Amino acid sequence: MTDRVGRAVAAAVAVARASGLRCADPVVLHDGVNVVVHLRPAPVVARVATLTPLLRPVIDRPFAREVALAGALAAAGAPVVPPSDLLPPGPHRHAGLTLSFWRYVEVLPDRPGPVAAAAALVELQAALADVRPGWDGAPLDTPLDDLAVFGDRGVRLGAAPDLVARVGELVEELRPRLTGLAGHLHGDTHPGNLLGTRQGWVWTDLEDSCRGPLGWDLACLRRTSRLDGRAALDAVPGRPSDEELAPFSWLRALHAASWWFVHAVRVPGDLPAAGSQLRSAVEEVSAGLRAPRPGRG
Repeated sequence: MTDRVGRAVAAAVAVARASGLRCADPVVLHDGVNVVVHLRPAPVVARVATLTPLLRPVIDRPFAREVALAGALAAAGAPVVPPSDLLPPGPHRHAGLTLSFWRYVEVLPDRPGPVAAAAALVELQAALADVRPGWDGAPLDTPLDDLAVFGDRGVRLGAAPDLVARVGELVEELRPRLTGLAGHLHGDTHPGNLLGTRQGWVWTDLEDSCRGPLGWDLACLRRTSRLDGRAALDAVPGRPSDEELAPFSWLRALHAASWWFVHAVRVPGDLPAAGSQLRSAVEEVSAGLRAPRPGRG
């Protein structure tokens, strides 16, 4: 166990015990940009921000949004992992770390296919249209703010300076194209955040939640490499055209590439892959923005 992971486990245990929760046998379920800990034997899971603040220095905002939105969705019967009801879900701060608490659910090994993922997203979007989580925000502020921080920190994270500068230029070109009616969004609807349980598919990890057009969540599903994103999008009733979805898809490409550099802090051997993905994203978006729009020459 690395010191970073050990600190995360210690923080989760300390906050939980201070709330009277018995957690004698904590086990790490996932070590990524957040560390996810099952506080056994309690049916509680802690999510601890360890590397996430590298692109989200004000980490309390996304953690608070996630808890509020997931709580509102769970209360409405939507298919999400609920915040814990055994102790205050947070967010909490301890020893310089931010964390939140969630209900433990037994996860099956099943993975969704394109049609199942599309159906789960349609069901979630219907629930999102009616919830009132108590927070607002500028459209797509989560990915846009992350990319603004990447503009300041990308070079220190190992990205090529010319590509970091180009990302900033491309984001400004994309902004006027990111249009549509704004509602609450999950923000990161790839199938890795869709868990198979005995009660059916449930969504988790709403930390990227924001307000914005539905195209953002659809683009997140369309661009996944975990299943056939084209087939998944085709299974969504009333889906937007490829032209309509393109600006959101391009923003997703840049956003996902920026987070590869945070991942590479944990796995330095993946830094070349991060650089390659960023270059590919910049080239794709640059070419897309240069191409004439249908009917315009």
